[in-house]
Amino acid sequence: MIDAEPSGIRAWLSSLELFGIKLGLDAMRAISQALGAPERQWKAVHIAGTNGKGSVAALTAHALQSAGYSTGRYTSPHLVRLEERIVINGQPITDAALDQSLARVRDAVETLRQRGVLEGHPTFFEVTTAAAFDAFRTAGVEFGVIEVGLGGRFDATNVLQPMATAITTIDFDHEQHLGSTLRQIAFEKAGILKPGVPAVVGQMAAEARHEVERVALEQWAPLIDVADGSSVAATRRSGLTELTLTTPIQRYGPLVMSFRGAHQIPNALVAVRLVETLGSLGAAVGVRAVESALRDARWPARLDLRTLPDGRQVLIDGAHNPAGAAALSAYIAEEWPAGLPIVFGAMADKDLPRMLNAIGPLARPLVLTSAPGKRAADPADLDRIARDAGIASIVERPLRRAIEAAWTHGPIIVVAGSLYLAGAVMKELDLTW
Repeated sequence: MIDAEPSGIRAWLSSLELFGIKLGLDAMRAISQALGAPERQWKAVHIAGTNGKGSVAALTAHALQSAGYSTGRYTSPHLVRLEERIVINGQPITDAALDQSLARVRDAVETLRQRGVLEGHPTFFEVTTAAAFDAFRTAGVEFGVIEVGLGGRFDATNVLQPMATAITTIDFDHEQHLGSTLRQIAFEKAGILKPGVPAVVGQMAAEARHEVERVALEQWAPLIDVADGSSVAATRRSGLTELTLTTPIQRYGPLVMSFRGAHQIPNALVAVRLVETLGSLGAAVGVRAVESALRDARWPARLDLRTLPDGRQVLIDGAHNPAGAAALSAYIAEEWPAGLPIVFGAMADKDLPRMLNAIGPLARPLVLTSAPGKRAADPADLDRIARDAGIASIVERPLRRAIEAAWTHGPIIVVAGSLYLAGAVMKELDLTW
């Protein structure tokens, strides 16, 4: 029976956060089967990668919707509200619709536990993933664009039987779960490849690419390398990128991308080649729809420059791993060579020295604070790491004090280091999603 009390179902979901991260597909497969395999009711597009997978998901979903397809998008984590994870035709799911899907998942979980099929509790991510799949079925979407949560091989989303897949980039992140070498990380992410299902592959180091190619060969999964037969001409305009993108199939642009940063150009190419791959499989998406995605898609808290009513500005970026921090640093160096005040907070399990070394030289000054959640690094620990690297820093808690301290050094500041921190600053400053 569906629980009509939102607080009840949300309290149950919140209680599952105690069970942390659990990699494996047995629980998710059981839940999906109990729900009637909702993920088989729409065409799936599955996207993995260390960085850029959310951007590619946003671009791909926007292109499909612009082409007239009813489209769902599932990404994680959310910034401010849980509903942001499940987007249907460009709009976050309503509270009521999400509660109904969550209630159906809870009923399925309780039945499975009573029958002894599930020995323990599912994780927060398994439940939200199942709810997203159920919500897409309920809404009658034609396509579901799904971002992997962690890794790929044992990620809860990997119960999908996708129409096409993509792997954006492979770099170091979540080493405690995915391995300490690029080859090991690539193996985990290549776990989304399926027999006969085409996979678009972005730019990555040779070690990672060789592993992806090996897995693809085992799976008989055709690979589409974004570099083969494609070219990009790009210039900068007021912090944005004007580009013309040419693939073996079509030419797009010139146009100004809505996403900031040179690192988004490879993501754009992955998304375009992914949409073209869907076209080769019968899902026609025209040039105008693709160009609309490149020009108009939004992906908050990724080099997201916001202006407050009083004229002050904040550049918000997740930058939650060394590669993301390096991309942020490159953008700041291009647009503000003298540097900017940077507020930084991150999760304790990240490669904090590499992240701080990437952004520290451009921080004027570096203000260290705490990101939300139990996994957050203590600002005192961040301060010690920064000082060991020769980077002067300031510790400020809570977040509002850190933001205000940064603004005393200039009208434009940066907040980075974690998507959880990005969401917190958006809520603190009352910025819309």
